[in-house]
Amino acid sequence: MTPVLVVEDDEAINDIVATALRHQGHRTTQEWRGDDGLRTATDQDFALIVLDVNLPGIDGFEVCRRLRDAGRSTPVLFLTARDVQEDRIRGFVTGGDDYLTKPFSVDELVLRVQAILRRSGAAEPDGLLRVGDLVLDPAGHVARRAGEPIELSPTEFSLLQYLMVNSGIVVSKAQLLVNVWDEDLDRNENVVELYIGYLRRKIDDGRAPLIHTQRGVGYVMRTG
Repeated sequence: MTPVLVVEDDEAINDIVATALRHQGHRTTQEWRGDDGLRTATDQDFALIVLDVNLPGIDGFEVCRRLRDAGRSTPVLFLTARDVQEDRIRGFVTGGDDYLTKPFSVDELVLRVQAILRRSGAAEPDGLLRVGDLVLDPAGHVARRAGEPIELSPTEFSLLQYLMVNSGIVVSKAQLLVNVWDEDLDRNENVVELYIGYLRRKIDDGRAPLIHTQRGVGYVMRTG
């Protein structure tokens, strides 16, 4: 069972998240304050931390920052009612791995948890990423669709890998800038559109599209 720490001061949300993750086979530990969550995350090993931003004691951003300063690399999924781009960027820069705004669906929460765990080492047993007939080998730096190799630049490969790891989840341009372009937040978001276009020409051209645009939100990789 994968150990997951849930730190959320709203008892109802805390219980909903913990119950949903237990149903997925995870072992959950619950905390309701930022300082208690930091102490538990420091004293024990977890595969993932689901961390609210607005917490009593110290807030979630500060919890994450202190964990990173202490050398803890445990993946963090932020939960927050603040749907502001500056806050999302702050969460990623602080060391978070994903950001989910309230209210959220339990299904999306579960998908995001699965995606983070895949990124942190829980990919398929052979280490390959698959979406439909597209297969990516991160170790061999090889991509194939329907068995045919696809030539990708290093940036295109990193972008495709991030989209595939998060398959089924809409990722924003801000997330892509932080995770693919090494936290260069000064880049114009047009660079994301440019490279998405490059990928589509190589991955989707003449085939059933796998890269989809969610207008006003971002991009999602899925079949159909």
